[in-house]
Amino acid sequence: MLYRENGQFKTTYRADLQIFPIQQDRIALMLFLLVAFVAVPMFASEYLFRAILIPFLILSLAAIGLNILVGYCGQISLGTGAFMAVGAYAAYNFFVRIEGMPLVVALLLGGLCATAVGVVFGIPSLRIKGLYLAVATLAAQFFADWTFLRIKWFTNDSSSGSVSVSGLSLFGFPVETPVQKYLFCLMAVAGFGLLAKNLVRGAIGREWMAMRDMDVAAAVIGIRPVYAKLSAFAVSSFIVGVAGGLWGFVHLGSWEPAAFSIDRSFQLLFMVIIGGLGSIMGSFFGAAFIVLLPIALNQIPGWLGIPISTATASHLESMIFGALIVFFLIVEPHGLARLWSIAKEKLRLWPFPH
Repeated sequence: MLYRENGQFKTTYRADLQIFPIQQDRIALMLFLLVAFVAVPMFASEYLFRAILIPFLILSLAAIGLNILVGYCGQISLGTGAFMAVGAYAAYNFFVRIEGMPLVVALLLGGLCATAVGVVFGIPSLRIKGLYLAVATLAAQFFADWTFLRIKWFTNDSSSGSVSVSGLSLFGFPVETPVQKYLFCLMAVAGFGLLAKNLVRGAIGREWMAMRDMDVAAAVIGIRPVYAKLSAFAVSSFIVGVAGGLWGFVHLGSWEPAAFSIDRSFQLLFMVIIGGLGSIMGSFFGAAFIVLLPIALNQIPGWLGIPISTATASHLESMIFGALIVFFLIVEPHGLARLWSIAKEKLRLWPFPH
């Protein structure tokens, strides 16, 4: 009875089109943000920040970017790890080669470089789709791996191919401790999440979804396929590039090209499928699942007194991922986000059966 809309009257179009039309959703979101910004930094441990919260936030941001391309525009991509690498290495070069370069500007410039690369590799989407497009974007992954491993200029002439950053700061405030890194990532994810939500609700988002549902019909009613597809690649690559910069700068601190291998691309695709295609909330669900599952597989058997090796836990992780992907594709293609939506609809009707 608490999750009802009785008495919530909307008298303007602006009120009817707001992101959270139900008052309980707005209150719950404000409480959630209050806990995330205030309570978590006060009580969470360093392990929780480094192993769970920071990776979860950054991977959620990358999953949002991929979901815009795959879930909303219907363009299959297997090169997300490459765009993350472009964002990370471009931000690194801006940061170390330009004296006094602010951290935020370096990350945004890295995202713009990833946008340019994403648009280039998105051009084949104008003529091909499906499996052929997936193979074309996979070429970006191999190209990025070779480029950052063989061309020493991108790694500032590092002989080992690894790079590192230190002395991070935001408007004069240091970003060094786990709490400071967590808050920085949280602000970035909140900002880009709001931006992505408004984009998919607007005219450009409707164009993306029209191209996803039936591109021929979308072209007939006046939607330009070139603009719609390339804009989806551009926005997706920008967000993924910023996420790659955060992954390298904030989470890793020191990295090499293997940090953005093809495994990272598949991991992000699994997040989108399990969390829910075409859902911003699903990106968070998928990232939480991917981050927490390996930790649960390593911890729960020990709590139950069942000895399990690290190799066995890794194999179980792969098996569970595969089984869940098949399950969601068959039973609920819209993933965990759809289950969450169904639960909310049940609460709106409870305790009445109609």
